[in-house]
Amino acid sequence: MSAGKHFVSDPKDLVRNSLSGLVAANPHLALDEKEKVTYVKDLATLRTKQVTLFCGGGSGHEPAHAGFVGHGMLTAAVSGHVFASPTSSQVLSCLRRVYSEEHGTLVVIKNYTGDVLNFGRAVERFKSESVNQGKPLPKVSMVVVDDDVGVVNPNDDDEGGVGRRGLAGTVLVNKLAGARAASGGSLSQVKEVAEYVISNTFTIGCALNAASVPGLGLPRVLGDDEIEIGMGIHNEPGFETKKPQPADILIPSLVDHIINSAPFKKAHTSRAGRVILMVNNLGATSNLELGLVTKLAVEATRNCGLESVRVYSGTYMTGLAMPGVSISLLVLPEDETKRSEILALADQSAQCPGWVNQVWVEDTGSTDESTMSPALLVQPASNETWEKVISMAYRNVVDDEPQVTLLDQLMGDGDCGQVLLSGATAINDAAQSTLLPLNDPAAALARISSIVEDAMGGTSGIIYCLFLDGLAQQLRSLNVADNASLNTQLWGRAMLGALDTLYQYTTARPGHRTLIDALEPFASTLANNGSLEQALDAANKGAAATAHMQPKRGRAVYVQQKENMADAGAAGLVSVLRGIVSALQ
Repeated sequence: MSAGKHFVSDPKDLVRNSLSGLVAANPHLALDEKEKVTYVKDLATLRTKQVTLFCGGGSGHEPAHAGFVGHGMLTAAVSGHVFASPTSSQVLSCLRRVYSEEHGTLVVIKNYTGDVLNFGRAVERFKSESVNQGKPLPKVSMVVVDDDVGVVNPNDDDEGGVGRRGLAGTVLVNKLAGARAASGGSLSQVKEVAEYVISNTFTIGCALNAASVPGLGLPRVLGDDEIEIGMGIHNEPGFETKKPQPADILIPSLVDHIINSAPFKKAHTSRAGRVILMVNNLGATSNLELGLVTKLAVEATRNCGLESVRVYSGTYMTGLAMPGVSISLLVLPEDETKRSEILALADQSAQCPGWVNQVWVEDTGSTDESTMSPALLVQPASNETWEKVISMAYRNVVDDEPQVTLLDQLMGDGDCGQVLLSGATAINDAAQSTLLPLNDPAAALARISSIVEDAMGGTSGIIYCLFLDGLAQQLRSLNVADNASLNTQLWGRAMLGALDTLYQYTTARPGHRTLIDALEPFASTLANNGSLEQALDAANKGAAATAHMQPKRGRAVYVQQKENMADAGAAGLVSVLRGIVSALQ
């Protein structure tokens, strides 16, 4: 079983030191220690030959994802802290480094809120950089992996509002898409392969206990007479806790769960077919037991009418040292030609430590990241109106922080007010120190977005960042070069466009009891008639209405609704908007 004992010096340095060890043992790899990006040494040559692709996420899932960097698979991987998404700045650094101007780049994202938001924001920032430099939009595509069927009832066609997570199936996406890229496929062809794997791969996990986190220990413990079906790779609770069963009963039941799950049945009406089977060690299962699990999984798959034409068994995506396994089925096309193409990609050599033995390559030199950064940065400048707006918004947040914090303590984790105040303070300090390019609205918003990311963090921080990124892009697309070019209706139009950007990365919508309930009516009213007073009134009403809404997003989903308690995020946003409107009046 997992225990709270680890080979660790300082938990804060564990990820960086671990990546350094990986690179030391694999001469074809290089490491950007600051951003925790692992990449192939011959990157400069590779990206002139093929589509590049990268993946990433929180650490603790090794060998995923840095262990799958190499020819025939990933070009690079970006690592966050243990069980925490990398920041959008880390992802952006990775994207700048690997981007192929000639062939394009595919970004593979696991379906977790932090990953989707941070990777999404990085892509939007990368697009903004190209726009600001007068270049065409870059050839970047994204796919989101959601192969988990362990969070849904197998007989429930509605997934109950619970998102399907990205699990070991992500490795199959990386393998086949990487092989297609290495064989000369175009960006659209590489993405097509990735999307096929995503749509046709289904994974279920089973754990004997949770995993101990370095520096924190065991978050919870299963009893000696308990196992958990569907436990996530971050120790998330599964959908069923039950008594241990003999392996020859337990493993077939996991395969049955996959085949009877709503996502599998929705994609495949036939019970017959050919599959790729992946049996994955979640971290602390002995190889002896893993062999048994593999045998039983092959037999169970066959008994369900499916032929496992390829079987992979090993350690691909872990939850630290979690004692458990996951089983993935990739259903192959019925068409023989298409099936042969997929199998050829599966069989193609991947020269990376997580898939095969280490590989030596000539180090042709990698391009320094600084040469891929924007050529020019807009210089800081003062502007009396902007400075007044920032100051008033900051004062409002200071005054309202206790109330926002109280609302969040009642329905969330209690940090919303402090997080918002941290962001407002950082922006105000930057304005007072003349660090913002306030003569260029788009550039100012882009700079503020970066400040917000550093100061706020968390889901609310990245939501503000994505909105500000989108707002900056909208102003550029509307040819707004200076403050004189703006009016309130134009601001409203830009805000609506920025909401569209935000909606690409979050399912939160009006009525879901989030800050969107205040933001959307403010933007819509402003775009419609240009009235700041009416827009603020609409935002106030939207925030007030959240007191009577059933939470559908965020931590409040798990807390009993308290009548007449508005959403803290919406209340915090109104505080900011009230300061802005007051300053402009």
